[in-house]
Amino acid sequence: LTQPVTPELLVSPSSQDGELGSECPEDRGNWTGRLDFLLSCIGYCVGLGNVWRFPYRAYTNGGGAFLVPYFIMLAICGIPIFFMELSLGQFSSLGPLAVWKLSPLFKGVGMGTILIVSLVAIYYNMIIAYVLFYLFASLTSDLPWQHCGNWWNTDLCLDHHVIKAGNTTFPVNITNTVSPSEEYWSRYVLHIQGSSGIGDPGRIRWNLCLCLLLSWTIVYLCILKGVKSSGKVVYFTATFPYLILVMLLIRGVTLEGAWKGIRFYLTPQFDHLLSSKVWIEAALQIFYSLGVGFGGLLTFASYNTFHQNIYRDTFIVTLGNAITSILAGFAIFSVLGYMSQELGVPVNQVAKAGPGLAFVVYPQAMTMLPLSPFWSFLFFFMLLTLGLDSQFAFMETIVTAVTDEFPYYLRPKKASFSAVICIALFLMGLILTTEGGMYWLVLLDDYSAGFGLMVVVITTCLVVTRVYGMKRFCRDIHMMLGFKPGPYFRACWMVLSPATMMALLVYNIIKYQPSEYGSYRFPTWAEVLGILMGVLSFLMIPLGMVVAVLREEGTLWEVGVQQASRPAMDWGPSLEENRTGMYVASLAGSQSPKPLMVHMRKYGGITSYENTAIEVDREMEEEEEEESM
Repeated sequence: LTQPVTPELLVSPSSQDGELGSECPEDRGNWTGRLDFLLSCIGYCVGLGNVWRFPYRAYTNGGGAFLVPYFIMLAICGIPIFFMELSLGQFSSLGPLAVWKLSPLFKGVGMGTILIVSLVAIYYNMIIAYVLFYLFASLTSDLPWQHCGNWWNTDLCLDHHVIKAGNTTFPVNITNTVSPSEEYWSRYVLHIQGSSGIGDPGRIRWNLCLCLLLSWTIVYLCILKGVKSSGKVVYFTATFPYLILVMLLIRGVTLEGAWKGIRFYLTPQFDHLLSSKVWIEAALQIFYSLGVGFGGLLTFASYNTFHQNIYRDTFIVTLGNAITSILAGFAIFSVLGYMSQELGVPVNQVAKAGPGLAFVVYPQAMTMLPLSPFWSFLFFFMLLTLGLDSQFAFMETIVTAVTDEFPYYLRPKKASFSAVICIALFLMGLILTTEGGMYWLVLLDDYSAGFGLMVVVITTCLVVTRVYGMKRFCRDIHMMLGFKPGPYFRACWMVLSPATMMALLVYNIIKYQPSEYGSYRFPTWAEVLGILMGVLSFLMIPLGMVVAVLREEGTLWEVGVQQASRPAMDWGPSLEENRTGMYVASLAGSQSPKPLMVHMRKYGGITSYENTAIEVDREMEEEEEEESM
């Protein structure tokens, strides 16, 4: 006689996760390995910003003291919103658009999210194209940005070898000079001298265009089969950057003058903590680094099994992301310390953020090292892998959102639909490959995911806790994980997280500054275009409300708004056996009066998750009795 086997999937949440794939809708696709989801989230969150934004933000906002507001903001708005997004996605197994069945009145929030992600995906892949360009340029015995004297250099060019020689013989004035790496970036890679401004894009740079085409081809091949293919690629793209980062860190701290840079990076200046700007900067770093509001977390979680322990995964990813940022700071500033000693200038004169660090300062530092092409290749390969898995998430978010809206038409043709999206975004990104493309990239970077994204996150928080209901949301999590969120999460969702986001939004509006690139100031029409880009994303919210109300029958308020704000009839877990209480038999085509009976017929006996479901049902019956009394 064979012994009855209880599948691993139905063990308690404190035990190991069950075998994946046994309870996910097959036509939608799901993760095929135990670590696919976790590594995808780590790869999504740990991106370019960890390397080129966090270290600079830390040193300009109090050094080591910056870590105090950083971790406080991580606890107040990072971890709670991260967990909320994962919970919504896993509970419903739906993308950022279809998930708004929880309150169809606010479907415009999902539309705004898709618009933001689409704009970000256009310029983010252009940054990956720049990285590919430098990666190929590093495959040489002598880095092309190492010396002056090339056709793109000007009379202002001065390389560090001359400066070093000058320190021993006569003082060299470097205030009006430009490094070879800076001229290589601006005059050769961008060829920005061929454009007079954003209104004059100039010609397409075909080498950049081919790099952009290659980056889109790589992205498409990796998301070709959805999470089944991208979930395997992240085993490399999410882990390999750590190996390179450790190598760069070890090389960096062994350089002469490295501790000068690290001391500059970490020396605590606690007087900065009295400034509101430091706290806002910490919240902004958390907000953008974790990628909340972009729909990527929700999309990834939607491919999980219903009982995946996302509570544990939340803390692994968020704390891992913070530690990676701090580690990257050591790797960057140790090299900058060495560079400042070589040039004979203070660290703050060589420290930069964003593309300036990745494509000018760090490449220049690489030329000062022995085996410079090797270290340059490693650095840009790290940036490539960091950028790619974030781009996978953006693309998977767009594709999943639309295919979940039209499952019968698009799911069978998901590969073709992904190709159409990639081609469309590639064509829209062609303007970024022109001589004036950097101006358009700066405009997209400044406005596509600014205040519009914050409005989307604030609205999501308020709708889930106020409209959908905190009690109902906690009950849903109880159904999934076997326990309810504690007072810490409830307090953050109800008050602290939306209040912090609101403060960020107000601060950004008050401290608004027009875009600029170096000494170039953007014209008024470009500023208006950028503001419209940001405004359009949250204008989707009232637009979605109007559409939702018009679809309902009856008077505007009594029936239209109230009915549209209630969850849709088919809202809830995607599989019938997971639907209990109010979700019983509300699934389209449902035949079973009690999903618990499905489990009992299938496996025999009642398992820990059925016990949880019985508890949830009993709670709901008691609440209904109290309300009727």
